[in-house]
Amino acid sequence: MGFQHGLSGLRAASAKLDVTGNNIANANTVGFKQSQAQFADVYANALGGGRNQIGIGTQIAAIAQEFTQGNVTPTNNPLDVAITGNGFFRMSNNGAISYTRNGQFHLDKDGFLVNASNYNVTGFSADAAGQIIPNIPVNLRLPTADMTPKPTTSFTAGMNLDARIDLATQTTTPTVPPGVAPAFDPTVSSTYAHSTSGEVFDSFGNSHVMTLYFQKTSSTDWEVHAAVEGATSAGGGTVALSASTLTFDSSGIMNPSAPFTVSVNFDDTSIQPLAFSLDLTRSTQFGSKFGVNMMNQDGFASGRLAGYSISDSGEIRGSYTNGVTRTLGQLALAGFSNPNGLKPMGNNQWGETAESGLPLVGAPQTGVLGSLQSSAVEESNVDLTTELVSLIMTQRVYQANAKTIETQDSVMQSIMNI
Repeated sequence: MGFQHGLSGLRAASAKLDVTGNNIANANTVGFKQSQAQFADVYANALGGGRNQIGIGTQIAAIAQEFTQGNVTPTNNPLDVAITGNGFFRMSNNGAISYTRNGQFHLDKDGFLVNASNYNVTGFSADAAGQIIPNIPVNLRLPTADMTPKPTTSFTAGMNLDARIDLATQTTTPTVPPGVAPAFDPTVSSTYAHSTSGEVFDSFGNSHVMTLYFQKTSSTDWEVHAAVEGATSAGGGTVALSASTLTFDSSGIMNPSAPFTVSVNFDDTSIQPLAFSLDLTRSTQFGSKFGVNMMNQDGFASGRLAGYSISDSGEIRGSYTNGVTRTLGQLALAGFSNPNGLKPMGNNQWGETAESGLPLVGAPQTGVLGSLQSSAVEESNVDLTTELVSLIMTQRVYQANAKTIETQDSVMQSIMNI
């Protein structure tokens, strides 16, 4: 039996050397998971065998993969993604689904997100408004066309109107006796107390400057006037307000009121008339200098895609030259109850098997799935120091088993010489 023992040991040591060598060879392979050779003894079945029965060697029980977390290293590619925690990227090769931890992605000529083997990355698509569509994962394709302009539909501003303003002078210098508010004229600064400007966009994405004028008409009331491109009736366009009075209580807080509606008819008839709500309800009237504390609107010009970023939850966001950021899609992850049951397929891919269980596909940071880090990759989890020590030990085991065969040969030779 000595030959059988030694031979099985040589086979086991050779297999362990192969596993160790493969681990060392892939120490720089992104997303690689090291393997471990697991062995079991072989027990000889013999008639009348009992507790004193001697085994006949060893055998390979399994080549187990270790799905421990690898180090995350930053890169300069915004489409490189590292997984922190559980999960695999779901890849499609002409419909054949596989799974990987290697997140080195790029765009192909058609705008599809792919890896180095041109496997498509799957995930959840987004609609034109940037809302994720939670359906079955599809091949992610990132749009590269210019963003369609959006005309302004809402304009919100908040400011403090100086309560010390005198009606007649529209300044903090009072008249004696108190006067009345003058007739408003945007070209005469003494007919209004304050003014501020903001940007609005028409249907073509053209930018227009809207100026708001505030004229005090009583101790608690202010009249609001608007102009586009510096004119209220001609030149830049015709502006109409559905209402124009701001009323404040005795503490300087605005009485509740619905937003105004602003209508603009442009001199260029090819531009559609513009209508949007003007919300000034965040304004106050305190005895302090005029100041604008917030202003925003929802319109924007057309924009060209300038770059990408990926959030921890896998949302791919495009940054456009018009300053707008829009969600273009979301990466999907797949988790398995038994990752060790996955079948290695090469090219950093694993395949689903009966032992791995069904994939649990979802968005990152949901359920047991981990989170993502953009502009980074997960390195191999191979520990070179451990593998080199294992290499030395396995070599000694190989030599020891070869020695048992040599010894058994010497015993056989001695017997033959009797």
